[in-house]
Amino acid sequence: MTSSGLFVMLFSVSTVVILFGCCIYKVLTTPNQAEKLHSLEFETPDIAADK
Repeated sequence: MTSSGLFVMLFSVSTVVILFGCCIYKVLTTPNQAEKLHSLEFETPDIAADK
């Protein structure tokens, strides 16, 4: 593998790892998100029209 290929691979892998880490951090540190859930049931508009 050439040095430029290694650089591109390391850059792309590290970018994905950093983005994943930021997302996990945001999910785990945001308080009281369970109170903002609107519904736990899955209902599509076609099911609602049949009722």
